[in-house]
Amino acid sequence: MPDALVLSKVSKSFGGVRALRDVSFTVREGEVHALVGENGAGKSTLINLVAGAIEADSGELFVRARAIRDASPAKMRALGIGVIHQHPSLFPHVTVAENIAIGWESRRPAGLVRHAERRRRAGEALDRIGARIEPETEAGRLSFARQQLVEIARALASDASVVLFDEPTAGLGVDDAHRLFDVIRTLRGRGAAIVYISHRLEELPLIADRVSVLRDGQLVATREMGDLSRDAIVSLMVGRAYSEAAPTDRAMVESVGTASLLELERVSRARSGVRDVSLSIRAGEVLGIAGLVGSGRTELARIIAGHDPADGGRILVDGRPCAIRSPLDAARLGIGYLPEDRRRDGVIGEMTVAENVNAATMSGAGREASLLGLADRERESAAATAAIRRFDVRPPNAGALVSSLSGGNQQKVAIAQRAAGRPRILLLDEPTQGVDVAAKAEIHRIIREMASRGAGVLLVSSELDEVRSMSDRVGVMRAGRLVGVLDRAEATPERVMSLAVGGGE
Repeated sequence: MPDALVLSKVSKSFGGVRALRDVSFTVREGEVHALVGENGAGKSTLINLVAGAIEADSGELFVRARAIRDASPAKMRALGIGVIHQHPSLFPHVTVAENIAIGWESRRPAGLVRHAERRRRAGEALDRIGARIEPETEAGRLSFARQQLVEIARALASDASVVLFDEPTAGLGVDDAHRLFDVIRTLRGRGAAIVYISHRLEELPLIADRVSVLRDGQLVATREMGDLSRDAIVSLMVGRAYSEAAPTDRAMVESVGTASLLELERVSRARSGVRDVSLSIRAGEVLGIAGLVGSGRTELARIIAGHDPADGGRILVDGRPCAIRSPLDAARLGIGYLPEDRRRDGVIGEMTVAENVNAATMSGAGREASLLGLADRERESAAATAAIRRFDVRPPNAGALVSSLSGGNQQKVAIAQRAAGRPRILLLDEPTQGVDVAAKAEIHRIIREMASRGAGVLLVSSELDEVRSMSDRVGVMRAGRLVGVLDRAEATPERVMSLAVGGGE
C-alpha cells in the first residue's frame, strides 16, 4: 500500500522542553495505525504538526508524496487531513449542521448559504456514525460525548482521506465506541489512512493494523498489531518490563459506615432530563454510576455539585436537607467535584500548575491572605511539588501554565486539586479519561485512599470494568432515571448492561 502520510526526522521544542526528537512516522493508505505513549510522550504535538496548527523546528512532512511547506490548518484540511481532537472544538452558539458545514463549505467559493444542503449533509454524516442528534440543535447544549460525535461527523462530511483520531472514545459508552470502530473500518476499506491515538489499549486489537510507540518525544518502535501483547506495549511505553495485574478489588468494604453522608430523595431537573433519582452514599463507600451516553450520569453529578440545581426532590447531607444552588454551596458542604470536561470546568489553563493544585485549599483566611499578597508561597510551592511527584505530572514544573500541558497531564492536575481539598463527598466524572495506564492506576489508588479515610465517592465512568472494580455498589442510569442499584456481587457486566438498555428491570 502506498504511503499517505510521512514524517521524516521531525523535531519540535517548546522553550527548553523537547517534545519531539527526530521522529519518523508513516501511515499507509487503507490502514489504521495506532499511536501510543504515556502522557507527555509527544502524541498531541505530532497531531498538531500534521494538522498544521504548529510548525516543526526541523524535519519533513509529506502528504501522498507531496512535500508540505508553510503548513496551516486550512491548507492541511484542503489536502484531506481531518483531525478529531480529544476535546471538541465546536462553536457552541450555532447549530450542529452549521458546525459540520464548516469543514466542507470552507473549500467552496463564497456565495449564498444553502441551508437545505447543510441540513442534508449534516444528517447524512451523523447517520453514518449512528448519532441520533438533530442537526438544528445548538451545539453548546450537547453533552461532551455528543459533541465528540459531531466532531467525527464534521471530519467525515469534509471527505477527509487522512483522519487522525485523538482519544475519540474517551467520552463514549461501549455501544457508541463500537459504532465508531465500524465507521473507522469502513473508512479503511475505502482507502483512508487512519491515525488512532488511545490510552484504552484494549481497543487496539479491535481496530489497529500497526502500532507505533512514543516515549519522551522519541519513536521507540513500530510493530504489527498481531506481534504485540498489551504488556509488551506498556513495557515499550514506560521503558521497562511491565506486567499489569488484574484490577484490585476494594479491600475497605468493611469500613463503610452505616450512616449516609449524602442522600437524594426523588431528585429531578426537567431541563437536564433527570427524573426522580433516589440514592445514598455512606462514609467510606464508592458508589459507581454506569449507563450509556445520554443516560443522565453526568447530569446527575452536575445537580449534586450545584452546577445545574435540582428543581424537584431533596438533597440531604448528614441527614439534613440542604439547598445546593451553586458550586459554592456544594463546596461549603464538603462536596468536591471533578467534571467530565476538564478544560471548561476542571482546571484554569491560564494559571500555573501550583495555582491550580492549591486552589482547593485557598479558602477563608487563606484566600484573604492570598488576596493581600501574604500567602505562604513556600508552602504552596511545596504542596504543588509533592502533587507533581505523586501524580507524575509532566513536565514536572510547578510554574508551567496548565494550558501548556497535554490533556492527560491536565487531568492529573485536576485530580490533584480535588485531592488537596480533602472533600467529605467526592463526585468524579470520568476521572481517568485520557490518562495513561500508570496514571490510571495511581488515580485509582487515590480514590481508594480517600474512601478509606471516610470520604463518600460517587464515581461516574463509561468504562464498565472501572466501575465494577472500584465500586462497593453500582447504580445504573437510563433515560434520566436510576433504574437499579446493585451490590458488588450482583454487578456482572451482563446485569449492568441489561439494566442500561432496558432489559433487566
